[in-house]
Amino acid sequence: MSVSFRTARRDDVPAILAMLDDDPIAAAREPVEGIDIMAAFDAIDADPRNELIVAEEDGQVIGTFQLTFIPGLSRRGAERAQIEAVRVALPYRNRGIGRRMMGWAVERARERGCRLVQLTTDKARHDAHRFYASLGFTPTHEGFKLRL
Repeated sequence: MSVSFRTARRDDVPAILAMLDDDPIAAAREPVEGIDIMAAFDAIDADPRNELIVAEEDGQVIGTFQLTFIPGLSRRGAERAQIEAVRVALPYRNRGIGRRMMGWAVERARERGCRLVQLTTDKARHDAHRFYASLGFTPTHEGFKLRL
């Protein structure tokens, strides 16, 4: 299987949204009114601290994730990479694509000089927890959210 990685383009947005929505947890979320999804894509695309990445096989988008690079003082000025919205299209799951995506993301963070890679995952995603642990991620913090 020949999978390549690249920065997402505007014409990838429908495939990315399909992967994000093909998930029972995401499907249960209430729609947000007044959000322009293409404006959100343009903001990500224009921000040098954000990279929306797609995994591609034979010209078809089969996976996606977002990397956000966060500067901070809490680790003595070291930048960290946040991985978000990791998804693999349903017909391509359990083929090692997620593992390759995460490897690519970690390597990209290293190239950029990040000293830490972090991610969050819903507490109900037990398979994802096992997957991330198999990659060496450890559950070191408890996350909190406040909906606005």
